[in-house]
Amino acid sequence: MSANSFEFRAEVKELLNLVINSLYSHKEIFLRELISNASDAIDKAKYMTLTDSTLKEPSDGWKIKIKPDIDNKILIISDNGIGMSKDELIDNLGTIAKSGTKEFIDTIKKVKETGDISLIGQFGVGFYSAFMVSDKIDVISRRIDDDRAYKWSSKGDGVFYVEEAEKDYHGTDIILHIKDDDKDYLEEFKIIEIIKKYSDFISYPIVLVKKDGKEETINSMQALWLKSKSEIKPDEYNQFYKHIAHDFSDPLEVIHYKAEGTNEFTALLFIPEKKPFDIYYKSGKFGPSLYINKVQIMDHCEELVPQYLRFIKGVVDAADLPLNVSREMLQNNRQITQINKNITKKVLDTLKNLKKIDRKKYEKIFEQFGDVLKEGLHIDFERKEEIASLIIFNTLKYKDEKIDLDRYIENMKENQEEIYFVTGKNIKEIENIPQLEYFRNKDIDVIFFTGEFDDILINSLYEYNKKRLKSILKGDLKIDDTTKQQLEEKSKEYKTLLDFMKEYLKDHVNDVRGGIRLTDSIACLVGDEFDLDENMRRLFESMGQPVPQSKKILEINLDHPVISKMKALFEVDQKSSRLKDYTEMVYNLALILNGQTPKDINRFSKLITELMATGI
Repeated sequence: MSANSFEFRAEVKELLNLVINSLYSHKEIFLRELISNASDAIDKAKYMTLTDSTLKEPSDGWKIKIKPDIDNKILIISDNGIGMSKDELIDNLGTIAKSGTKEFIDTIKKVKETGDISLIGQFGVGFYSAFMVSDKIDVISRRIDDDRAYKWSSKGDGVFYVEEAEKDYHGTDIILHIKDDDKDYLEEFKIIEIIKKYSDFISYPIVLVKKDGKEETINSMQALWLKSKSEIKPDEYNQFYKHIAHDFSDPLEVIHYKAEGTNEFTALLFIPEKKPFDIYYKSGKFGPSLYINKVQIMDHCEELVPQYLRFIKGVVDAADLPLNVSREMLQNNRQITQINKNITKKVLDTLKNLKKIDRKKYEKIFEQFGDVLKEGLHIDFERKEEIASLIIFNTLKYKDEKIDLDRYIENMKENQEEIYFVTGKNIKEIENIPQLEYFRNKDIDVIFFTGEFDDILINSLYEYNKKRLKSILKGDLKIDDTTKQQLEEKSKEYKTLLDFMKEYLKDHVNDVRGGIRLTDSIACLVGDEFDLDENMRRLFESMGQPVPQSKKILEINLDHPVISKMKALFEVDQKSSRLKDYTEMVYNLALILNGQTPKDINRFSKLITELMATGI
């Protein structure tokens, strides 16, 4: 039967070019990647045979075979795992991470610009590494629940072919036509060396078919997570992580422990170096793999970790769960709930310890996963303060060093009752806002929260260590009695002008009042206590979500010379058209300082020009 030809998706073409030319510093990685995929395929098949009585385990056991043919320059990697249908061959080998295509293309561009190849790892594209050593790749596969087999072929030139094929047993054969320059990968000693180095922990036999036809098992097949920590070398942890996470980078931290007592289980968990591209996608899969007595039950068991720790990768092996446990059963399983609590405590304790003893590593972790961790403030009321203690940030006084809430409280002024914070896109944007002027003048520190969702998440915290968190952009500020009395007296003096401005701007603001936030600027916009912050409003609007409109308060610096001159003009002529113009300009200046655009930019420009020409 003739083969059907298909073109690779555009992002795969870019990837193939990158792979063939510069993806890996060591070509030998291709074998690790293909063996890792074969192991995953057997995991899936093994589980199916345990839960479906019509499917049987292979008579000679689960295994991965490596067969070199030096004469014909062919290397075959075979497994008797789940196999692939025709559609799966096309989808799995012809496209990349469907939900992350745009992100993948952006990452390809970053790799070209920065040379940071590790960025590719998060997309699970290890199969294509085989093109580094191959002129052509054939994949013959048959699903465990299907009698039909199919062959996928490509030279890595932008086109692949799929046709029907013959295969006696389920699983996948990957046939590499090795390039002349890479024939050493057909040598038995080289294959053994690579397997020992990268894949010794694979829990299925990796069998080398030797020249004389005899088969030799190369790997030790010990489940790494069940070995004692003292027996495991750091590189073994790294290689195991790369196997389960399909990542090219080493993990930042390893958490390996055994829980004993009522709920016995072993956990081998990792904190990656970089966050995966789909960490904010609803379709993204998270959670460690769940094993029961070394049998993989689920690839990603979301029930094992809370959502805000979804960056954790690894394996959890429980002893007492039934092999046919379903996701629905797990959701209502008391033992899984206890395992979740245990793992959550262990991970949070590990992060707390790292924050104390290895600040540099902790800051790397927080830079990648801090925004995810902060989600716990919104969803885990029981551990809210514990999670809050892990948050690090810059402040008005600490722009070059990150501190935490405990240190902020230690440094609070003697009579300061609240923890002051402000949210924004970045430090540079925040440090220029007028609302900071009072705090600079009074030498009071203010936390800079720059996370994308901090407007929502930090407001979920409300207080820490019995100290209330207070946004400097909203509501009233607590001030000493002397300052309060001075403001009240000044506000009385300017009351008629403020009332005039409020009436003129009634369609745009909720109130016009004097305030203490400003020392240099003329005015700023302030929200009510529970208003949505402007940063979050902009985020929702950019996502196309409707945002309820709320008027802000225009807070006036009553000590500003322009306001004094407006007061003098008001006392002479309360109906002056220029007074209205100046009121409008003050409001528009506040809008600009708030990161917004004047309502009528042409009119604003005209008023500025007239003011420059005539003066106030």
